[in-house]
Amino acid sequence: MNNPLIDTAMILAAGRGKRMSSLTDHTAKPLLKAAGQSLIEYRIHDLVKAGIKNIVINCGWHGQQIADTLGDGSTYNCKIQYSFETPGTLETAGGIIKALPLLGKKPFILVNGDIWTDMHFSPLRHVSLGNHKALIVMVNNPPHNPQGDFAEHGQLATLTGEHKLTYAGIGVFAPSLFEGYDSFPLALGPVLKTAIQNKQVLVHNYLGNWFDIGTPERLAQLNKFLQRANEE
Repeated sequence: MNNPLIDTAMILAAGRGKRMSSLTDHTAKPLLKAAGQSLIEYRIHDLVKAGIKNIVINCGWHGQQIADTLGDGSTYNCKIQYSFETPGTLETAGGIIKALPLLGKKPFILVNGDIWTDMHFSPLRHVSLGNHKALIVMVNNPPHNPQGDFAEHGQLATLTGEHKLTYAGIGVFAPSLFEGYDSFPLALGPVLKTAIQNKQVLVHNYLGNWFDIGTPERLAQLNKFLQRANEE
């Protein structure tokens, strides 16, 4: 019996982006542009290209801007639903938990709204978690995170190991990963660490291009990278 394809994704887009300085004073961070397109639109296009038709976006800081800009998703050939939050009250895992009624009971793809990658999302639709609760994508450590986040042993993520990699802000998550958590704000890191300790998290390593847009300098680097790519 074939594993049913994952058809829903969530984009995390509620953060303030304090390290972006004045760029996010009046603009939601995922709406910042690189090479003429907003960060979150790159993710939407990639998800839709992979066959995802249902996208949930959590919105906090300037969240209405995101909803007003993207609309119901018809422009992108998908359905977009919004989970609105009061900025600073839920954190990443808390935002996911609040959005679970929109995400349904099946595993879903999760992606940060402030990253850029040329990774294809299609393979994630075919992921079968089995008895595990998540699969996380990891990349080589960027300069701003030289120590990495997690290691791996076989197909499993581990907390310790010789060669740690960086969590890419991309993964496949089962709603059951978040069972039993009811205190907020709640970051995703501690939730993942507990599941990793319990050998419940699979790993996929990606060796292609990946940017975490955490500062104005990194946004400028991405802009140059994309402009150069468009000229080739």
